[in-house]
Amino acid sequence: MSHLAGKFVVAVISNDETRIWETNATKGTAPDIVKHPGEEKIHAHTRTGESHGGHGSHRLDGKYFDGVAQALADAGEVLILGHGKGRGNAMLQFVQHLERHHSPVAQKVVGQMEVNVPAMTELQILAAAREWFEHRVIRD
Repeated sequence: MSHLAGKFVVAVISNDETRIWETNATKGTAPDIVKHPGEEKIHAHTRTGESHGGHGSHRLDGKYFDGVAQALADAGEVLILGHGKGRGNAMLQFVQHLERHHSPVAQKVVGQMEVNVPAMTELQILAAAREWFEHRVIRD
């Protein structure tokens, strides 16, 4: 996504989608969204609740994570926010995928924040990212 070229971006990753904001976007700007490929084409005996908990999540993550990596390829720096534990932790799985398959993008990841994404509004997510960034600037 060329409009992200060289910019500091915030990527909020879940098992279903990744929302990407450039940090200098004007208020109210919608994020870029990378959706998880539909699982309706795969015959699997995994309930929706199990899927969100990470059971069976390994089926398409490579394709999904490749799409997210491609969306972040032009960014200058990336802060990743995610939610989950164990196999349901999409953020951890994504970072591991980047390290194995997309090392140039992995090198752009400057931080990771574990937050309760489902319980947060977009404004709260962006406020948490701003707070992280302000603390980083103070330390540097």
